[in-house]
Amino acid sequence: MKTTHILAIALIAIIGTVVTYACLSTAPNTISINAFGATFPQPFLTATIIEYSTIKPNIQINYQGGGSGRGVSGLTNKVIDFACSDAPLTKTQRAAAPDVLHIPETIGAITIAYNIPGIDSGLKLTGPVIADIFFGTIKTWNDPAIVALNPDLTLPARDIVVITRSDGSGTTNWFTKYLSLVSNNWKTHIGANTTVEWKVGISQSGNSAVASTITTTDYAIGYIELSYALENKVPVVAIKNPAGNFISPTLESTTAAAQSLPSPLPLGSDSWEDIAILNTNGDQAYPIVTPTYMLVYKDLSVIPGMTMEKATAIVQYIWYVVHDGQQLASARQYAALPSNLVEINERTLSTITFNGEAVPTH
Repeated sequence: MKTTHILAIALIAIIGTVVTYACLSTAPNTISINAFGATFPQPFLTATIIEYSTIKPNIQINYQGGGSGRGVSGLTNKVIDFACSDAPLTKTQRAAAPDVLHIPETIGAITIAYNIPGIDSGLKLTGPVIADIFFGTIKTWNDPAIVALNPDLTLPARDIVVITRSDGSGTTNWFTKYLSLVSNNWKTHIGANTTVEWKVGISQSGNSAVASTITTTDYAIGYIELSYALENKVPVVAIKNPAGNFISPTLESTTAAAQSLPSPLPLGSDSWEDIAILNTNGDQAYPIVTPTYMLVYKDLSVIPGMTMEKATAIVQYIWYVVHDGQQLASARQYAALPSNLVEINERTLSTITFNGEAVPTH
């Protein structure tokens, strides 16, 4: 009887070991995907990464910010698996990183955030006045140009503290493009780029640092993506749009601007430099809105250490971002991609290969 009992225990132990080994041998390996770049879409991206980890727990996605310039540099040097940039690649950048695809991931608003003690809302500005503030021509909050737009506010006789970006920034790219549209002086003397020679101000790296500096600096003004303004509870300016309406940055006014995307749109393999949704004509459209991009090589085998398994994980995550992941956009005040952009993304993702072999998209 004892012998039988001992044999039964031994058999159970053996079976348990076999089952454990079988489970371990069939469990999917953890795949780590590394990326960095734009801080503009980072709140949205972070939400998609958290949600995707519940769907595919073996896929570990590590996304760091650092600015669009850092992302483009990292992808060009092939030290990351994909990058994010608010600014589409220039002709020179595309030559340095051949066969990189643009995949619009979301659409967001660039706000003009401010910190005037005693004024928590209601500030109105026009594009030319914003340009003059960031150029340094308008120096005080009670400047006649600002007072004329805000007769109901008591504006202080205090110097304006301008906060700008120091890093290579897609947010800066679109903000300065907007200023170039509304101010010939800005266009002539500073222009538009991911980095510019600021005439005035304190420069910080990343949307988060700019937002933090505005909130802790009295009489400050700066430009940040809408999600950061909401997160930091910092007031934002209502800007006069081409229809003559003062529009605050909201999900609704961002979506209204996104509806004016030009058609037809380029393929992911083409240039996106001319695609912009600044200063659109919609009555309720906020004037500083932009798409932001995931950047990935058309043939992922150019990335050192890449495998078909990892390439599949990258492509399927991006597929998730531009499809089901869009459901996470509105809660963070990003506009969901319109159907024409989703269709372009589907066509682009279907062209991605590993050593010439098609990578499954989903």
